[in-house]
Amino acid sequence: MDAGQGLSTNEVQSIREALAAGRKPRVVFTASAGQIAGQVGQVIELTDPEVSDEFVVVRFGRDELPFSPADLAMAPKGVTRRVVEPKPEPEPQESPAPVVPEFVLDTPRVPAQRQEEPKVEQTEKPPARRAVKAVKPKGPAGLTVTLAYADGEWTVAAQQGTKALAKPYVVKPAEALKMVALVDVPGVQEAVEQILGTERAEAEQQAEKLRAELAEIEARLAELREAR
Repeated sequence: MDAGQGLSTNEVQSIREALAAGRKPRVVFTASAGQIAGQVGQVIELTDPEVSDEFVVVRFGRDELPFSPADLAMAPKGVTRRVVEPKPEPEPQESPAPVVPEFVLDTPRVPAQRQEEPKVEQTEKPPARRAVKAVKPKGPAGLTVTLAYADGEWTVAAQQGTKALAKPYVVKPAEALKMVALVDVPGVQEAVEQILGTERAEAEQQAEKLRAELAEIEARLAELREAR
C-alpha cells in the first residue's frame, strides 16, 4: 500500500470537519512514522498546532498517540485497520535425561551417541511503542495596564491579549502619581512630577487671571450701584 507523502493542509481541514461531525477518519502511517508504516489508525482529536508539530492524535490498537501531518496519509476507501501481532514465544523443550553407561560382561563397549542441543528459534520483536510527548497546556493571555497622559488628562486602560478589558478612563493627577510611585524605575516618577508641576503653575496663572477679571467686574458693579 502506498502510504503517501503526508497530509496536506486541505486534508487536515477535512479531518477537522469530520471530527466536528462526529466521525473518526482513517489514516495510513507513512515511512516517517517508523516501524508502523503502512498500518491504519483512526484520528480521534486535533490539538493546537502552535503548541506542538505532532497535533494529530491517532488511535492505533490500544494506544492513542500524537503524530505530525508528515507521518500520516488519508487511508483509501475500503481499507480496514491492520494490527501487527507478535509471534507466540516457543515453548521450552525438556532437556534429555542423562545417559547412564551400560556395563555388560564380556561385551564390547558401545560409545554413547552425542546428544544434539535443542535449537531455539528467534522470534521477531513487536514494534516498540512510540513515546508520547506531553502537550503543554496553553497559558492565559498577557495582561497590560496602561497609564497615559495627553491633552492635560491622565487615563488608565487595561487589555488582556487582544481583548480590551477596560477602555481608557480619566483619573485624578493624585491617583496617577500613586500608580507611578509603585513603579521603581529611575526617571519615571520625576517625569510625572514635572508634568504635574507644569500643570500646577498653569492652573495658578489662570486662577490669578480669573481673580483679576473678577475684581474688575466687582469694581464695575460697585460703580453702577453708586450711580443710582
